[in-house]
Amino acid sequence: MKLPITIAEKLLLLENGVAIPSSKLKYEMISEMISEGILYKLGKHKSTVQLIKPEQLKLYLENRFSIKDLSIYIEAHKKENITRSELVAISSDSKLTKVRTFKGFLVNNYTPIQAKLNEDTITLNPKPGTFQFIFDFEYFVPELDVVIIGVENPENFRYIEKQKYLFNKMKPLFVSRYPQNQSKDLIKWIKSIPNNYLHFGDFDFAGIGIYLNEFKKHLSGKTQFFVPENIEILISENGNKRRYDIQKINFDIHSIEEEKLIALISTINKYKKGLDQEMLIK
Repeated sequence: MKLPITIAEKLLLLENGVAIPSSKLKYEMISEMISEGILYKLGKHKSTVQLIKPEQLKLYLENRFSIKDLSIYIEAHKKENITRSELVAISSDSKLTKVRTFKGFLVNNYTPIQAKLNEDTITLNPKPGTFQFIFDFEYFVPELDVVIIGVENPENFRYIEKQKYLFNKMKPLFVSRYPQNQSKDLIKWIKSIPNNYLHFGDFDFAGIGIYLNEFKKHLSGKTQFFVPENIEILISENGNKRRYDIQKINFDIHSIEEEKLIALISTINKYKKGLDQEMLIK
C-alpha cells in the first residue's frame, strides 16, 4: 500500500505545526489516525486536526509505508529522474514509484560521425548488424552538418546501408522511433540540438499522421517529411490499395505547409494507394 501524495502533503503540513480544518481531511486514513491517537481533532463546529506528537506520526509512516522522511517522499514523486537507490534511501522500497532506468534511444549510421557526449568527443561507427544506444542523450551533440533522420520502421533502421542511395547528398545519423516509449526522449533531444530533422516513414496517411502528430508539432520549422524524387512511380507501381482503403486521415491537411508533403498526399489520393517504406530497401 502506498501513501497518496495528496495525503502526504497534508501530513507534512501537520508535521510542521499547521492546524488543518477537518473538512479538508475527509479521508479514511486520517480518520483511522485520529482513532489511533496519532492525530487529534479539536473543536466541534469548525474543528481542526492537529499533530501533537510528531514521533508517533513518524513511527506510523515508517511501520506502515516504510517512509523515513515525508518531505523527501513528496519530492521524489515530483522528481522526473530518480534512481532506485534514491527510492530505497527514502522509503526502503525501490518500487515506490515508477522509475525509468532505461532512457535514451538507438542510433545507426553507415559512415563515421563525430559527436560530443558528456563533453568528450566520440566517433559513432557501429559495425553492420549492430546499433549504438545513447543513454545520456541530454549531453549528446552531433556535428552541426549532420542531419538527424528518424526511421519509423525497424527493418529500415536495421538495413540503412541498403538505403544509402536515398541520402547521398547529406551526412545522416539515423535514430529509431522504437521502442515507442523512447520517442519522447528522441523529441526532447532533437529540440535541444541545432541539427535539422528529416522524418523517414511510410508513405501513407498513417505515416504522415505519425510525423505531424508526434514530431512536427513539437519540432516546428526544423523538420521535414522525407519524400523520394520518384515517389509517384513507386506508389503507382508498388503501392498498396488496401492501406489507402482502411486508413483514416487524423490530421488537418490545410495546415500543412511543406510542398513535398502536400504533393505526396495528392499522389496518394490520385492512385488511392499507400507505400511501405520497406519498399525502398535495395
